[in-house]
Amino acid sequence: MAEVADGIGRRARSPLNFFLLLFALSVPFWVVGAVTQGQLSADLPVAALMIVCPVAAAAILVYREDGTAGVARLLRRSFDFKQIKAKIWYLPIVLLLPGIFVLTYGVMRLAGLPAPEPRFPVLGTLVAFLAFFVAGLGEELGWSGYAIDPMQNRWGALPASVLLGLVWALWHLLPLVQAGRSAGWIAWWVVGSVGMRVIFTWIYNNTGKSVFAAALAHGLSNLAWIGPFLDFGPDGYPYEGVRIAGLLIAFAAIAVTVVWGSRTLSGNHAA
Repeated sequence: MAEVADGIGRRARSPLNFFLLLFALSVPFWVVGAVTQGQLSADLPVAALMIVCPVAAAAILVYREDGTAGVARLLRRSFDFKQIKAKIWYLPIVLLLPGIFVLTYGVMRLAGLPAPEPRFPVLGTLVAFLAFFVAGLGEELGWSGYAIDPMQNRWGALPASVLLGLVWALWHLLPLVQAGRSAGWIAWWVVGSVGMRVIFTWIYNNTGKSVFAAALAHGLSNLAWIGPFLDFGPDGYPYEGVRIAGLLIAFAAIAVTVVWGSRTLSGNHAA
């Protein structure tokens, strides 16, 4: 039987069980967010602390399937950068999504839309990067480390990524509502999130199925659009920005699909 990158067979893995457990574990965070209406920042409600839930759900299921040894293998994937044989892949990992958000800012300025002057605090950037990378690991150990492989093994990389992206977006829905986001803002955010999930799977599949690579790309994308480089004020990232970014990310996802193929997103058309 084929095996995933951490040596755990696909047979026992159930993405549906992962999704159900993930949502159940997230309920307390949604309740706290609803009760307190608190914000960690203009773009992050208190409920965003649910980032611990994907890795928790994955660890619980892996423990049931493979015991402590399986959990240890899962957690070791946090730093499986040795899987990245072709170092050229660090370019899209590090530059693609941040570049899209830089381009988004440029389009906003050219269009005359309200946009603050960028700032580059060194210490703040380092602290934010560490926080976003840890948060990215908390998510990607679940989404990439547990869920995506059995899904793309069954349906192919693109359909699996789109479905996972929709579940990912649904999981964020209540925190976005709690943060006061409009229906239009959320709709464009979903477009960008589904495209981003395709890009994460593309990176994951082309880096030896490295969770580290997916988490690094995830963390850097959050660093680029949440901060600390731009201060859009108490309302956070604006509608115009999320609309432009959503379109650009969707275009990038379509481009990598056309070039690398929808079956594997890796140029390898084998099932």
